[in-house]
Amino acid sequence: MNFLNKIQNLPEEKRRTIFWLIIIIVGISLLIWWAKNLEMRIKSFKSEKIKEELQLPKLEEELKSMPKFEMPEISDEELKKLEEILKEIQP
Repeated sequence: MNFLNKIQNLPEEKRRTIFWLIIIIVGISLLIWWAKNLEMRIKSFKSEKIKEELQLPKLEEELKSMPKFEMPEISDEELKKLEEILKEIQP
């Protein structure tokens, strides 16, 4: 408590300086903690395990066996009707 009283009795400029120094130190500490945590996660990341979970070869086979999308054929009459409709819509 004595420490807080000393800080409270300091001029406002010094108190702000102390406040921002504490904020910067805490921020840098959190950034370092986050970076180390991220590094651990990346090291524990096993790509082979994820490939097995996603079943990539199976998915590839399923995609190959799927029918391909083909555009429907439009007759000349239907095409003319569409053109007329578009002309009517346009100002």
